[in-house]
Amino acid sequence: MFEPTGLEVVFLLSRLLFGGVIVFTGVNHFLDLEAMAGYAEYKGLPAPRLSVLGSGVVLVAGGLSIVLGVFPLVGGLAVAAFLLVAGITMHDFWAVSDEEAQNELTHFLKNVYGAGGALAFAAVASGPWPYAVNVGLF
Repeated sequence: MFEPTGLEVVFLLSRLLFGGVIVFTGVNHFLDLEAMAGYAEYKGLPAPRLSVLGSGVVLVAGGLSIVLGVFPLVGGLAVAAFLLVAGITMHDFWAVSDEEAQNELTHFLKNVYGAGGALAFAAVASGPWPYAVNVGLF
């Protein structure tokens, strides 16, 4: 898939940028636990503290999976699932006041396009990745 045209470096850069941001986001779930748990509670999530901790684990593990090329199918699908569920449950722009709607819509759309990126990594997980550990299901 990655002929020696320089695309292998572009793919590595895309993994570092995308996966790195996902890892950073997950780490923030631990560093800002109380504020995020409070927001999760405000949005009506059950066990908000546990939800934030669990989602932090999913994001860190999924992001590292994409960066390193270790079970990237699982990591990509997990990140996509998290982002879609979080988009619907946490960024419900259709159910908030006009003052909040634009901000929630922006976050919702960020989650949707992030899920698309994660699914793209999952889609190419069956072949070997350049500059990766290459441990996976295939």
